[in-house]
Amino acid sequence: MTESLVHLHTPEVSVVVDLGGVGGVGGVPAVVHWGAPLGPGAVPLDLFERAIPRGGLDVVAPLSIVPEHGSGFPGRPGLTGHRDDGSGWAPRFGTGLASAAVPSEIVRSADGRSLTVTALDEIAGLRLLIELVLGDTGILQMHGTLTNVGTRAYDLDSLSLSLPIAAHAREALTIGGRWTREFALHRHAFDDEAVLIENHRGRTSHDRVPALFVGTPGFEASSGEVWGMHLAWSGNSRMLLDPGRDGRRSASAGELLLPGEIRLEAGMSYATPSVYAGYSAAGTNGIAGAFHDHLRSRGVHPRAARPVTLNTWEAVYFDHDLATLQALADQAAAIGIERFVLDDGWFHARRDDRAGLGDWWVDPEVWPDGLHPIVDHVLGLGMEFGLWFEPEMVNPDSDLYRAHPDWVLTDPAYEPVLGRNQLVLDLARPEVADYLFEQIDELLCAHAISFVKWDMNRDLIHASHHGRAGAHQQTVALYALLARIRRSHPLVEIESCSSGGGRTDFAILDSTCRFWTSDCNDALERQHIQRGFALLFPPELMGAHVGPPQSHTTARTQTLAFRAVTAFFGHLGVEWNLLRTPPEERAALAELIAFHKDRRPLLHGGRALRFDHPNAAIVAHGVVSADRREALLSVAQVTTSEHLVVDALRIRGLDPELTYRVEVPPLSLLRAMPFGPAAAQPGWIIDGLIATGRQLGVLGLPLPVMQPESALLACVTAVGRVDA
Repeated sequence: MTESLVHLHTPEVSVVVDLGGVGGVGGVPAVVHWGAPLGPGAVPLDLFERAIPRGGLDVVAPLSIVPEHGSGFPGRPGLTGHRDDGSGWAPRFGTGLASAAVPSEIVRSADGRSLTVTALDEIAGLRLLIELVLGDTGILQMHGTLTNVGTRAYDLDSLSLSLPIAAHAREALTIGGRWTREFALHRHAFDDEAVLIENHRGRTSHDRVPALFVGTPGFEASSGEVWGMHLAWSGNSRMLLDPGRDGRRSASAGELLLPGEIRLEAGMSYATPSVYAGYSAAGTNGIAGAFHDHLRSRGVHPRAARPVTLNTWEAVYFDHDLATLQALADQAAAIGIERFVLDDGWFHARRDDRAGLGDWWVDPEVWPDGLHPIVDHVLGLGMEFGLWFEPEMVNPDSDLYRAHPDWVLTDPAYEPVLGRNQLVLDLARPEVADYLFEQIDELLCAHAISFVKWDMNRDLIHASHHGRAGAHQQTVALYALLARIRRSHPLVEIESCSSGGGRTDFAILDSTCRFWTSDCNDALERQHIQRGFALLFPPELMGAHVGPPQSHTTARTQTLAFRAVTAFFGHLGVEWNLLRTPPEERAALAELIAFHKDRRPLLHGGRALRFDHPNAAIVAHGVVSADRREALLSVAQVTTSEHLVVDALRIRGLDPELTYRVEVPPLSLLRAMPFGPAAAQPGWIIDGLIATGRQLGVLGLPLPVMQPESALLACVTAVGRVDA
């Protein structure tokens, strides 16, 4: 029986798959172990045998990758659906007429890292293909495809994929917030109650990011066993942590399908979004590092240095004026900006947010000579030029809507629900996708545009495509439109923006190069937003801008040092009217940008780490090079502290056998930073210090007394090896 087990493994993680199915006759495979490495050699099937108690079924119903009600699984089935006569509602793959076994088709890769299983239910007329790939980074990718091999249509209600969760993982962490407060982290007990994450917004959403983490009680950034799962899908989603009354615990993920959304005619298939899963024995830093490594290993991951960007939104809003924008570009170039992005307000009738969406041609009243004067001016200064679009939306007050009111994604029998004065275009209609492609293609062909900020500012409400729910088709059509643009303009980078961080997931990254993390540039909020974002995505994908002294979204006022240090580690940008900025602050910002460029290979190529600190007033993180010879640290105090002096910061991730110099970089904005009330601060703030990696990890770095909403940078550089 041992032959029924397949062991996929890396040095850090093992995944054991049981191909035996129901009663050992094949069917949907079951992952029976996902977690700590088991080492080489065969894994005995006996280790996974379960007792059969009285008072229940006479068999152990498998907790397969797609759990089956028809096989006795007592929890939420992985597959639900039916035919028009109600049949096929509880399929059991691997069995046929008279319970005769229908063997699964099994394909294993030569390197032992991937597995494909095709199972059939002849009675239900369904075929299910399951693919598993364990990458070099330790991330397991799962995918499922359901095909209707019957003669009548099959209505699919749900198809999700499941993995087991170890019994000692008793605490869950989920990600979600709201507009301008994305990526908040929420702890949940995972004991006897299920944890359900459902998103009905039609985009990845601000409030329920399709990701979850489960770990040993009290797991933190650098400690505890942690399991993480992410659904790569930019639409509706469902994730479930099921404690299981039979003692087995599981996590599942899949697209949340609206009623009647997927009807499979004979021969048609439905493919699930990919599920990505990781394990770490070293806290959430280990999981995040594996996710980051996976994203960086993709062929489409941006390789060139991430250009420092200026976005015009919080500088001029809708008030577009050529002379003003040229002057703004002059100041941007003078401080080292590398990309100039013209935001909302450049197209037909777009003087505010009530009109113009859908009319993607340059407004001749504001731009009588077109965009060429500003594009040429920006290019002449040595910067790239970028442009804002919101292609998926239309204002009722637009030429497009007046000509094609039938193009919107809604039911004409009902009064449509507006959001931000706009409706959603039905991208699944070929004429709509063609129109948008032609409008965008014409602009990209006519101008030297290197970057597109692709915005999407409202949820899908009553999203009806020809009378049926259309959220799924809208998401698929979005991917197709983005891919079409990328094929025609492969050198143009696209940013995923959705009212800030409302569409951040692995799938949208197939066609985009970064995320606009949040519409909130308030550095205090960003300290928390960016910490949650980093659990899934590496810093080079994180749009992080230095905003004006007073935040656009919160009205807080903050120092340049706090704003700049907070934005420093991401894809750095500026969203601030430099024409109204004091010269000394522009000079300080130029100095920081130059320092960022110098350290960009480390910032965007090293291992990003979050540091645990016992005081909730301290938020600390950093990045360490692959050879662990250098690091950059950020220490922020976000509130007042209960203690006059906070504990030292233990810096995990350095080489214990190396000696390091730790110092504050000589940046004028850091020298001007107001520290807190102290008769004396730790000497390293001025003179630096020398310590070993082991000492910094065990004893930690003494922290100064700091004011709330302040932050400092520290450079860590290896200066030699520890003496034997």
